[in-house]
Amino acid sequence: MSGETHAGAGATGTPPGGDGGPADADGPAAGRASAPGYRVWALPGLPEVRPGDDLAKLVATAEPGLVDGDVLLVTSKIVSKAEGRIVEASDREAAIDAETVRVVARRGALRIVENRQGLVMAAAGVDASNTPAGTVLLLPEDPDASARAIRDGLRDTLGVEVGVVVTDTFGRPWRTGLTDVAIGAAGVRVLDDLRGGTDSHGNPLGATVVATADELAAAGDLVKGKAAGLPVAVVRGLPHVVDADAPDEGARAMVRGARDDMFRLGTSEAVREALSLRRTVRAFTDEPVDPGAVRRAVAAAVTAPAPHHTTPWRFVLLESAASRTRLLDAMRDAWIADLERDGKSPESVAKRVRRGDVLRNAPYLVVPCLVMDGSHTYGDARRDAAEREMFVVATGAGVQNFLVALAGERLGSAWVSSTMFCREVVRDVLGLPADWDPMGAVAVGHAAAEPGARPERDAGAFIEVR
Repeated sequence: MSGETHAGAGATGTPPGGDGGPADADGPAAGRASAPGYRVWALPGLPEVRPGDDLAKLVATAEPGLVDGDVLLVTSKIVSKAEGRIVEASDREAAIDAETVRVVARRGALRIVENRQGLVMAAAGVDASNTPAGTVLLLPEDPDASARAIRDGLRDTLGVEVGVVVTDTFGRPWRTGLTDVAIGAAGVRVLDDLRGGTDSHGNPLGATVVATADELAAAGDLVKGKAAGLPVAVVRGLPHVVDADAPDEGARAMVRGARDDMFRLGTSEAVREALSLRRTVRAFTDEPVDPGAVRRAVAAAVTAPAPHHTTPWRFVLLESAASRTRLLDAMRDAWIADLERDGKSPESVAKRVRRGDVLRNAPYLVVPCLVMDGSHTYGDARRDAAEREMFVVATGAGVQNFLVALAGERLGSAWVSSTMFCREVVRDVLGLPADWDPMGAVAVGHAAAEPGARPERDAGAFIEVR
């Protein structure tokens, strides 16, 4: 039979039907006790599922030979279709926003989020494949309730006591590749808690809780496939995992609570990793920069500390090639004029101007500016100078936040002080208010090569203790 997998030495390959069906496992010789084993196969013949369809009846028609102890593995997509979870959404990102409770991690367009079902997964489970153009498919509103409805329907239709697992495809931290996991369950022991027992050598088991429902889901995925049009599989031969009295919370019991989630929030290790990623990049590829990533970095920048509860930062984003060229040409002319007034030779002038190439070759520029809104005037030069220094320090903190956040978005950057030497020119070209002080320019883009190893620095050399 196509779409069928045997596991364990005792599986025989008996096709569905007959007295024992696929559960028969006579072993390699008659009269011998069978070795542990199970069988899993995909159900052919299921029609295209539409809103309002009764999945239990569709399954019973496709496989009337289900027996007590079978486990049904149902792809969440057909559950969503039957429950009418198809919504019009020309913008998938907006649909993801609507289904998101909390953003856990983000890289470029990819978001790992906690969704309304409490699941942490990519894109909140919003699916734009195998659904009409202009629509997206949302996950079942309550996958455990969906599993209970299918189980109850099969009990009423066929008179069998089966387990049901609703599955979806997940990526996993630290592992490449996708696998199916359980997002809903009914009549199945989703977790097998072995704590308090011993292993085969008599060693105590203190932390072993087996995710049985996820293992079943992955077994079903081996025969359903991702593109074979086989959304339902059956596992037979593991009756011990079926439990009619299993708690109604089903697969929700597998969602790790916030208290036990070591990776729910950013940790000091994550911060240090982000800081280590922040490197000065001087050569960029032609790959365009996601403006959304830059705006998210600005959002991180403006969380920096500032004096008097002020907000002394402004970020001018140069997203068009024309605006970048116009600014850099004007700055170059101003630098040349300054250098020539200083009596520099043509060779020296050319060398210094070439230092601005990192800005000219970047696909995106940002000009951070200092504003003194909310600053105090004291009437004496010493305190007024200190007041400005506080605002300069705050601006530097904001720019540092910005650079680190860009690194977290996997964008390279170089903070170049050039605009400070021709602020009037920058304000004029960009049409900025007279009280905005450009504090350098940040080249942003995808690094053309991995940066070299950072020289080791002994932190103790920068510390004085009193």
